[in-house]
Amino acid sequence: MAEKRLSIMGIRGIPARHGGFETFAERLALYLTKRGWSVTVYCQGQNSDADVAEDSWCGIRRIFVPVQRDGAMGTVEFDWKSVRIAAKRDTALVLTLGYNTAIFCSYLRWRGIRNLINMDGLEWRRTKWRWYERTWLYMNERIGCWTGNHLIADHPSIAVHLATRVNQRKITMIPYGADRIDEYSGLVPKELGLGDSPYALVIARPEPENSIVEIVTAFSRRPRGAKLVVLGKYDPVGNPYHREVVDAAGPEVVFPGAIYDQNAVQALRRHALFYLHGHQVGGTNPSLVEALGASSAVIAHENEFNRWVAGPDARFFSNESDCDLHISALLADHATVRAMREASGRRFDSAFRWDSVLAQYEALLERNLRDEKKPKVSPAHAPAEPAPVGAVLEPVATTAGALEATGMLAPAANIEAEGIFAEQEITNHQ
Repeated sequence: MAEKRLSIMGIRGIPARHGGFETFAERLALYLTKRGWSVTVYCQGQNSDADVAEDSWCGIRRIFVPVQRDGAMGTVEFDWKSVRIAAKRDTALVLTLGYNTAIFCSYLRWRGIRNLINMDGLEWRRTKWRWYERTWLYMNERIGCWTGNHLIADHPSIAVHLATRVNQRKITMIPYGADRIDEYSGLVPKELGLGDSPYALVIARPEPENSIVEIVTAFSRRPRGAKLVVLGKYDPVGNPYHREVVDAAGPEVVFPGAIYDQNAVQALRRHALFYLHGHQVGGTNPSLVEALGASSAVIAHENEFNRWVAGPDARFFSNESDCDLHISALLADHATVRAMREASGRRFDSAFRWDSVLAQYEALLERNLRDEKKPKVSPAHAPAEPAPVGAVLEPVATTAGALEATGMLAPAANIEAEGIFAEQEITNHQ
């Protein structure tokens, strides 16, 4: 078998400081390094750096690529330079996180370098982008589908969407992962001033597509005897949407700002009465997965993405009135909240644990090192009794590589994705 070498692109760098993809890249790189892989991660250098620099972090090779621009143009410059550097080196396999500059991946394809692309969410649908930015993203999604040797979807609905662009055999569905947050996660910081008050929690970028105004308005419709903690960096003076959110807030809504201490965030998640998730666009959202990992009861925006991730025991809203009703119901019914918390924990264990997610990635990477086609998902044994919701079904034969080596069970999520593909084919035929 070929030497296990992987280069990771599409992120700012590790250790993670910027978001979900950076966190994932850090976890995957550390996991693979411990299992004998040689991993290189391309990191965005400082504008003042003149030359490409390298170092080693926890056994991972980091290549720092300097850029001369800031913001989005700096990211484009960084991605192009990273692709060119990788093409000149002895690169065996590339994992590109995101398709925002997938046009550059064509260069890797031309140089004969095998490239797997995590296709992220439907970025071009986000309302925050201007028309030309949405056009760029839409174009690069199409190019990524064509030029990537294999595509990774983090949600069954994303996989079905990609299958309208390419053959489904070119797509593997692997969700995002998170850590379990147990009852020993620590105490909520006293400086937040919550005391012993029950509270609900929102963690999201303050953007219209995340339904922050709707959630805050719904919570503020009536006295609750509880707090709503809204994490995030708000600038009501400089940003009209931020001002709209703050103006909609009643006296029981708390804006503590952005909190970067992960221990504090974990404690907030674990001790919240329930979690409100308003994302309208995307695949498997890291914040929602982390809420499940904290066994949070979930009230989420009604859409196909959130429904699959949160599972059937969550509550869903389509408008402010629905959200208001769910908030009132859960504040008055602690037994239901406890049941929902238990269901969230089961849902998390069934599909989103890091050990399972990373093992699936290693198995896929190993198959691509051998340049083999993706095998179909193995059929599952029919259980003697009806399986509980969210149960993991043991396949007849696991896929090669890490899943087999670790004895991990393939998540029911992958079997479900194949089922969705089958339903799509039947519908199209009819």
